Amino acid sequence: MSRTPHDELDRLFSELERLLKNPEAGAELAQIGVNVSLALAAADGLHAYLRGEKARALLELGTATEEIAARFASGRGGTPS
Repeated sequence: MSRTPHDELDRLFSELERLLKNPEAGAELAQIGVNVSLALAAADGLHAYLRGEKARALLELGTATEEIAARFASGRGGTPS
């Protein structure tokens, strides 16, 4: 059975989620001020958008964007959170 582009995207996003949940990767990302929970929400939103799930994409991407903007505005944009 051949893989479809959607199957491949699902596999890639599953791998990205696994990587983001890896403690070593999380620690390294935290050192550069990346919040893993927000990264997961953003990735989930992009994945939803690519699957045509626009309402879920809007929710996840909107949440991630608003939180990143709020943290940046409060001066926490460059620190782990």
